[in-house]
Amino acid sequence: MRWTLKPKPSEDKIKHLAQALNVEDFVATLLVQRGIETFEEAKAFFRPSLEHLHDPYLMKDMDKAVLRIENAIQNNENILVFGDYDVDGTTAVSLVSAYLKSHYSNVATYIPDRYLEGYGVSFKGIDYAEDNGFSLIIALDCGIKSIEHVAYAKEKNIDFIICDHHRPGDTLPEAVAILDPKRSDCHYPYDELCGCGVGFKLIQALGQNRDETIEDLIPYLDLVATAIAADIVPMTGENRVLAHFGLKVINENPRPGIKALVHQVKKQTLDITDVVFIVAPRINAAGRIKHGNHAVELLTEFDFEQAQQFASEIEQYNSDRKGLDQQITKEALSQIIEQNEEERFSTVVFKEDWHKGVIGIVASRLIENYYRPTLVFTKSGDKYAASARSVKGFDVYNALEACSEHLEQFGGHMYAAGMTLKAENYNQFKNAFEKQVQETILPEQRIPEIEIDAEIDFNQITPKLIRILKQFEPFGPQNMTPVFLSKNVKDTGYGKTMGQQDEHIRLFVKQNNSEGLAAIGFGLGNKMPMVTDQKPFELAYCIDENEWNGKITTQLRLKDIRA
Repeated sequence: MRWTLKPKPSEDKIKHLAQALNVEDFVATLLVQRGIETFEEAKAFFRPSLEHLHDPYLMKDMDKAVLRIENAIQNNENILVFGDYDVDGTTAVSLVSAYLKSHYSNVATYIPDRYLEGYGVSFKGIDYAEDNGFSLIIALDCGIKSIEHVAYAKEKNIDFIICDHHRPGDTLPEAVAILDPKRSDCHYPYDELCGCGVGFKLIQALGQNRDETIEDLIPYLDLVATAIAADIVPMTGENRVLAHFGLKVINENPRPGIKALVHQVKKQTLDITDVVFIVAPRINAAGRIKHGNHAVELLTEFDFEQAQQFASEIEQYNSDRKGLDQQITKEALSQIIEQNEEERFSTVVFKEDWHKGVIGIVASRLIENYYRPTLVFTKSGDKYAASARSVKGFDVYNALEACSEHLEQFGGHMYAAGMTLKAENYNQFKNAFEKQVQETILPEQRIPEIEIDAEIDFNQITPKLIRILKQFEPFGPQNMTPVFLSKNVKDTGYGKTMGQQDEHIRLFVKQNNSEGLAAIGFGLGNKMPMVTDQKPFELAYCIDENEWNGKITTQLRLKDIRA
């Protein structure tokens, strides 16, 4: 692990903000590091407001999208809400279809089959629309590159509205409207929305047309917050506002489907991390193991008893997913060793019977072992399909674009992508990708990094600081949980390893004459020799609160330990 202390902002900026907010310089430093430099910016950060949401009509083509939907309703047309099978896609489909159905009955949903149709808009989906008399398809979290599909639909007199957040190619599909803040000709003030976020802007615009207020749309924000958490988009601007209010809905008055999922794990109050690790994987498991329709059924069900039935089925899919993910990770690690590929710059592995639904998770697991851009391939029909994951700072989408001559199709983001290729092109692509990564990855991008916000002493960890840090939530990319460094720390002699293979560590630590603090480090069991016999060491950690038997205590969540 590389420990990097974030550069300290200028003293002038720190003093100015500390004075304006009446906070310690230390807190002002954390804020300036997040790009918050004025009283007004701090107020917006600490007090998110629905008034901070932008006018949806600032998005290119929003007027066209709303007009086409209103005409469809007026002319009694059938509308098909189409979306991808992951969390972002299924929450977006649930959101837009539920909103439309609350005003109009001729609305149905379509989630492509991960195995038979693959990612994004499918010809099979368009044939389904034609066979069932749909004349308008609203595509969510996909479609920005579906030029042939939209043309195919046009031949059948089916219109498309595309709501996407992925990077467009050089040519856009000939849809009636394309809502994508990443379009180069779209000047919407915030371009980091997820697919469900773009869907929310659409219903916000439709609502304005009906004289509905933003308060009328609050019940949909549990879906938006879930998508924001799952899709790992920046926790800034509109995303932060939507996540903040969406978490309130999840904790106070969630839809029956989300309530049933949370009920399964019996947790009282969820934060954004819980949404990432509890709610999102279960919704995802439906599309990974069975079919994304199961997630939409759950998220649009109004009867709690029925939702509980759906949730228990999804719980089983999630359990199956865990077993597959462990087995395939093990096989992939063996393959890397057998093929003598431990020293490469990239990981590219393939086995034809690996379950397509979990290869993205496996790619992330492999990065935990070999920290480098990773692609996991499996057989999909007569092609090979892969999920890609990347390491901090390395744009895997750009690397795939550089090797695109070997690919059939690809799409995604900087850190996650999907692709297909012909079987005979696999080895050429694998070599080209390795060469591209080797030539473009920076030496520091090959070592995992812990970014540290500030060095502090234990005596600075006060209830007041913890109260302030709580107000930094919800955390996520570009607003991560603050990480602190403390030096000259010693264990009081109560340190021990935990877990079946002693893989975790639990310490009780002091610094000079400070009060003792409990500390827990997951996956840090191998660091135990560093902390024994009163040896001093350094800690990188986040500050947590631990609730046990109704009592709340401060606890350090360790990121790393070094001598």
